[in-house]
Amino acid sequence: MIHTKRLDLFAGIPITDYAAALEWYERLLGSPPTFLPNDIEAVWELAEHRYIYIDQRPEHAGHGKHTIFVDDLNAVIAQITERGLTPVQRETYSNGVRKITYRDPDRNEIGFAGAPLEL
Repeated sequence: MIHTKRLDLFAGIPITDYAAALEWYERLLGSPPTFLPNDIEAVWELAEHRYIYIDQRPEHAGHGKHTIFVDDLNAVIAQITERGLTPVQRETYSNGVRKITYRDPDRNEIGFAGAPLEL
């Protein structure tokens, strides 16, 4: 286990076409990037000190796989659907956790997961 007073996370996603990926991730995440460190990267802050970024690295594109846990999975998925993206997979694990997966233009997987539905 990592013991530290502060933990920042930068989760990178290698992509082929920067312009296409930028547009897709803006739709997925619902906003423009938080900052642009250079002309081949874009960074979104998902929560304090927790970032996801795209990085134009064609030789590695398509191998990213990230899952983001959210408080209200239904609301997040509804918002993404309103922005025109459709999930490629819906799963419910044996412990009741639900996961909805999207694939970007390079086939990187971005999943959103949430706690079981309360009855």
